[in-house]
Amino acid sequence: MSAPQVPPVTVAASGNRAGTVTVRATDQGMPVEIKFERGEYRYGAQALADEILRLTRRSALVAKSRRREQLAEAGMPDEVLDKLGLPTRQAAVDELDRLDDADTGPTSWTRNA
Repeated sequence: MSAPQVPPVTVAASGNRAGTVTVRATDQGMPVEIKFERGEYRYGAQALADEILRLTRRSALVAKSRRREQLAEAGMPDEVLDKLGLPTRQAAVDELDRLDDADTGPTSWTRNA
């Protein structure tokens, strides 16, 4: 019997609070799918770009945590995983909380005058 196969790329998705922007990204931080509703244009190109980048970072962090779990299950030692910069589940949760606290995007469909 051979060793378990680890997928070459790990992907995760993140969305904004309103559910109007979603980004899937690899554990290397490469976005592989970006979806957003047409209404996001009203906030301007820079705001949309900033949100896409924030969600890409968030997705990459989740994917890195998943990648660590996959490699650990395949037998890779924690010391090596740490040197690869792959966060533990708890470290990822802590960082996700920090990113969510920094989220300043719109949380409502109502406009501020």
